[in-house]
Amino acid sequence: MKEIVAKVKERTSIPVYERSVENVISAIMTSGDFWSIVDVSEEPLPLVCDIIDVLKENGYVEIKENEIVLTNKGEEFAKELGIGPKINATCKCCEGRAVSLDDYKDLLERFKEIVKNRPQPLHEFDQGYVTPETTVSRVILMHSRGDLLNKEVFVLGDDDLTSIALMLSGLPKRIAVVDIDDRLIKFIEKTADEIGYNNLEILTLDIRKPLPDYLVGKFDTFITDPPETLNAVRTFIGRGIATLKGPRCAGYFGITRRESSIDKWRNLQKILINEFNVVITDIIRNFNHYINWGYEKETKAWRLAPVKVLPKDIWYRSYMYRIETLEGSKGLMEEMNVGQELYDDEESSTT
Repeated sequence: MKEIVAKVKERTSIPVYERSVENVISAIMTSGDFWSIVDVSEEPLPLVCDIIDVLKENGYVEIKENEIVLTNKGEEFAKELGIGPKINATCKCCEGRAVSLDDYKDLLERFKEIVKNRPQPLHEFDQGYVTPETTVSRVILMHSRGDLLNKEVFVLGDDDLTSIALMLSGLPKRIAVVDIDDRLIKFIEKTADEIGYNNLEILTLDIRKPLPDYLVGKFDTFITDPPETLNAVRTFIGRGIATLKGPRCAGYFGITRRESSIDKWRNLQKILINEFNVVITDIIRNFNHYINWGYEKETKAWRLAPVKVLPKDIWYRSYMYRIETLEGSKGLMEEMNVGQELYDDEESSTT
């Protein structure tokens, strides 16, 4: 195992551990589909590719009819190390989100109907949207934590059209949406007009630019779904915190294990605690399920994939974080002088 880890380290700057290799082997024992292996292993996609390559070079893995499988040697290797297939114990009713849709079926059906003609994701903005069930579950989660009813809510980037689900819920007192994509802005405005929702503010903005003063310190809750470089996470979450009124306000955001290593998680949490002075109250595993974007062949993931087969099922999922502000919490006010590095780092795969 140490030899395998050493060879992987020669190929990548992404942190790799024996546990990383174990996770990939365990995932291969669960499924031969590359995208599922990334999903199940919960390691960054570029690292999964490097591990598979090294295992293949050492005779532990082979590719058969577009499936990644262990060889006899690989099966013996796994047995010696005590590695078994990953077990899926996810609740089938809530898909692991720990919230129930039962009382919100009408809201879900209305949301599904409205978003049928939504703008499709653009690669240039690293866009991708979640399932309708995920979007409505976000509303339920926020409501269950006391962060929606008669609250002022800020939505920072809205590929998922969470603002529309919030409007349909009738829970927030006010909603503001900021996005760089004018197509989304127009769709949200049009929907608000059609359903008669009047307490909406909407703005097209590149989030690298500072927020206008009228949005700073005015909201109870924010939600965002940032790209996963540390530059992006710091920018999006920092801007979100800047919109909050003061202590005991809440923020929600998603972070994957597909594009973020455990080491990046540690660095993110340092930013949250040491720079922004907020507390993490919830981390819900694989809460957000993303529909395949349609531009997979344009991505780094496709270039790296050892098997060139489009994903058939959902494979990209993120954990839902909830944070709360304290006395002395502060957000990000200054302009961010970053370019493509806002979207791309060595662990990225959707760019």
